[in-house]
Amino acid sequence: MKPIRLVRGFLTVGGWTLASRILGFVRDAWIAAALGTGPVAQAFIVAFALPNMFRRFFAEGAFNMAFVPMFSKKLEGGEDAEDFARDAMAGLATVVLAVTLLAQVFMPGLVWLMASGYAGDERFALSVDFGRIAFPYILFISLAALASGVLNATGRFAAAAAAPVLLNVLFIGTLSLAPRLGWDFGTALVWTVPVAGIAQFALVWWAARSAGIRLIPRMPRLTPDLRRLALIAAPAMLAGGVVQVNLLIGRQVASYYDAAVAWLYNADRLYQLPLGVVAIAIGVVLLPDLSRRLKAGDEEGGRHSLSRASEFALMLTIPASVALVVIPIPLVSVLFERGKFGPDDTAATAFAVAVYGLGLPAFVLQKVLQPLYFAREDTRRPFWFALLAMVVNAAVAVGLSPVIGFIAAALATTLAGWAMVGFLWWGARGMGIAATFDDRFHRRWPRIIAASAFMGLCLWLGTVILGPALGMAFWRYVALAALVGIGVISYFGSGAMIGAFRLSDITGNMRRQR
Repeated sequence: MKPIRLVRGFLTVGGWTLASRILGFVRDAWIAAALGTGPVAQAFIVAFALPNMFRRFFAEGAFNMAFVPMFSKKLEGGEDAEDFARDAMAGLATVVLAVTLLAQVFMPGLVWLMASGYAGDERFALSVDFGRIAFPYILFISLAALASGVLNATGRFAAAAAAPVLLNVLFIGTLSLAPRLGWDFGTALVWTVPVAGIAQFALVWWAARSAGIRLIPRMPRLTPDLRRLALIAAPAMLAGGVVQVNLLIGRQVASYYDAAVAWLYNADRLYQLPLGVVAIAIGVVLLPDLSRRLKAGDEEGGRHSLSRASEFALMLTIPASVALVVIPIPLVSVLFERGKFGPDDTAATAFAVAVYGLGLPAFVLQKVLQPLYFAREDTRRPFWFALLAMVVNAAVAVGLSPVIGFIAAALATTLAGWAMVGFLWWGARGMGIAATFDDRFHRRWPRIIAASAFMGLCLWLGTVILGPALGMAFWRYVALAALVGIGVISYFGSGAMIGAFRLSDITGNMRRQR
């Protein structure tokens, strides 16, 4: 029964994740059409980013990484797991409520830290007002993350996986109702943020109650378990802080250029689509095998898993990277250009998409290399490498922005991603045969690049032929679908012919994971 439950859980989470990503993209495209890239759009992006930045510390990130293993052990050991969950919820709620109240008072300072380029114009005041409305979202989403951790630990995945879908459904509902009811788009959207948080928490709280875990509020108390929880969570908070600083640097640079915050946000959402799909596939199918082999001392098996994970990553991300570089304008034009999102916005966003696309393989290769350290319980060196990559990011973003403008923020993200890969690879040199690639990988990676280059040429020729259709109201969707088809056929066809990969490699890995 256990393997069947694991497969069912994977399919449940995967299905809801896919639904969430599709609806999230619909949400972002609709917001871009409704708000364009003007002051209201830029203020909303910063206001929505504020609670989401802090939730990485208090919700899905540091806290849950520490809470879920402790809760699971108590559950399996027959201890009072429910009592521990209630204490954890009380402690988390106390801390996050205090942060929320402080944020209401110091919101102008927070906005300045996020986007100091807004100071002195209408974007700053709008961001402060919107931020105060949106920030309470962090309280409800943090509690929802705890309840989701409880559900996942008990083997119930559906409600926790569906919660992000609920957020996007509420946003889409607001966008649909606003013009009919005469609501201001910006105000309606920002009020949807805390409402969505309440709805998400209610969904998973009720599901946890149905699972027999009653997360009833109580007064906070500092128990030995909570002290241990805080000690475990602290290092993860530091690592998460590095990532958030990188995001802050990019947004700070962009805030000094009109509409650049919105351009980079939309570009980020576009390149995150293939990044999310590939990273999830690697994490679920290949990397657990690598960790198990290394922990068991199977060096040759670890080498095989590392090579297959890297091969899989390159096989999917290099063609995606080429597509983002070769056809960014058709992608952005068809998916975003409507309403208040005009041709100038398309050109700037497409430029950022192409730059982000150059870093796509690096962002996924990090997921391949990091388990080499984590399997050996080495968390310090990846943290220091992340700090070095942050220095690269800051130097490029701040140093080049006076020369090349807002695109320096995107270029910094890409170069920092490749720097992180370089640091991880350099640090793994003394890890033995498990940290080296086998002959098959060395045979295949040049062929993957060759197949991707051929696909890029086919896509470029496709844009020449389909160029007129890409500018027509209805036919542009058909033309973009045709371009995608050209890319898929040319890449997989040429790749199979020259021996870059075999489809059986992917299906075989899936069968082994099940």
